[in-house]
Amino acid sequence: MPGLPAQAVSGNTKTAYGMRLLRDLRRDRWLYMLLVPGVLYFLLFKYVPMFGVLIAFQDYQPFSGVAGSRWVGFKHFETFFTDPWFWKLFRNTILLALYNLLFFFPLPILFALMLNEVRQELFKRTVQTIVYIPHFISWVVVVGIVYVLLSAEGGLVNELLASVGLEKIHFLMRTDWFRSLITSQVVWKETGWGTIIFLAALAGVDPQLYEAARIDGANRWQQLWNITLPALKTTIVILLILRLGHFLDSGFEQIFLMLHSINRDVGEVFDTYVYTVGVQQGQFSYSTAVGLFKSVVGLILVMAANKLAKRMGEEGVY
Repeated sequence: MPGLPAQAVSGNTKTAYGMRLLRDLRRDRWLYMLLVPGVLYFLLFKYVPMFGVLIAFQDYQPFSGVAGSRWVGFKHFETFFTDPWFWKLFRNTILLALYNLLFFFPLPILFALMLNEVRQELFKRTVQTIVYIPHFISWVVVVGIVYVLLSAEGGLVNELLASVGLEKIHFLMRTDWFRSLITSQVVWKETGWGTIIFLAALAGVDPQLYEAARIDGANRWQQLWNITLPALKTTIVILLILRLGHFLDSGFEQIFLMLHSINRDVGEVFDTYVYTVGVQQGQFSYSTAVGLFKSVVGLILVMAANKLAKRMGEEGVY
């Protein structure tokens, strides 16, 4: 505004913005009320617990508390990185994460593409319902089913093998089967549920694009390649970035239930190790340092993947 100092203009702009914000909040107050449960959830269960990472740099004593415990700097990180178990845990966690990324992540996309091609709505909805159900089954039940099916003594699979004259396979005792079993359980339990977001993205594709493509002579494969997949590209990139943030989260409950003394060398991961040393052995500071290391790695992977996605022309998550 001519004739007014820059500070006055800035102050007037801020005042106008504040009044507009208050007016919008008052007008849409009931919509903003819907945010309250989600905000409280993240504050109470995500941000407030971050204060606990301080004990990773202390010799934490429960009776002394955070304020009274002695600070030791990076002592627990040094202990962890020099522990012979570190590389074994790192290898096991990375391999399981790669198995899930390579074999599980693409399956919901492929399944969503196949369901999208189904034209009989009753059949489509029936299949969707059936493949969603395993998501709601707890890991305890899933692992119990695996034991019933694959147990060497009385397991259904081994009984079938024996009935046709083949040798029984000790699936649950052989270390070379462990990662395949873990990945197969994840695929069976979560593939159907993972299709939901991709089907939602496909529902937003304009049907006129397919109609125009058919008029131009495009077959089903060409429509899939030139219309459907580009429509899913942004969703795939965003979900991949978010998944990399949990790259080292192998799933505590599932792996803990499958672990025993024979397969521990290939099955022990960061999640189960934190439980063992933190809860069972009471090394709270050490286990917190391990968990913080996992979180930092996840943060680095998300930032790197997001930057790479933006360089490739995608939106990213921020």
